[in-house]
Amino acid sequence: MKTFILIHGSWHSSWNWHKVVPILEKLGHKVLAIDLPGMGKDKTPIKEVTLKSTVEYICKIIDDIEDKVILVGHSKNGIMISQAAEYRSEKIEKLIYIAAYLIPNGKTQAEYSVKDINGALKPFVIKFPASNSHTLDPAIYKEGLYHDCEDEIFEMAKLILSHESVATGITPLELTEENYGSVPRFYIECTIDKAVTPYIQQKMYTETPC
Repeated sequence: MKTFILIHGSWHSSWNWHKVVPILEKLGHKVLAIDLPGMGKDKTPIKEVTLKSTVEYICKIIDDIEDKVILVGHSKNGIMISQAAEYRSEKIEKLIYIAAYLIPNGKTQAEYSVKDINGALKPFVIKFPASNSHTLDPAIYKEGLYHDCEDEIFEMAKLILSHESVATGITPLELTEENYGSVPRFYIECTIDKAVTPYIQQKMYTETPC
């Protein structure tokens, strides 16, 4: 039996994994799909959310688990599992990136996002300077995020997607080979992803091999 911690991507929350969790549990694994601070049911004010506070939240969950965990990150929040691995390398069995941002030391998610010029979402990101947050225009939900999903997923998303912190994406990661580099990494490339395109996925896992 393994313990999986599932980390959702931008604007999403733990509901993202509602079809994945039962599959893993049926195989006998323990699965925690969490809401990151300010997302889903977590009511932390978005303007208070930082990369540091988010990773500390993940680390606290890891600390409460006796055994090693498998940390899974989707999309933007690959950055969270990388930074958590720097702080808790001894508690993480492996890192799984699912079409996720795999960013090297000293770089930010935003630096790599801007290189993904064919991504479908950028023109539809709505910014809220007062809360230092952004969200996604529902007009792009279907084409940009759920083009290969059942309609029920799309309908759920229209009710659930929310704002997210800008700060987390513009904060450089602090990673070392001694800690982060000691944790095995695996990358699942999503070949028809329109949010994090195959181009940027390939660039990232080529620069940081998995």
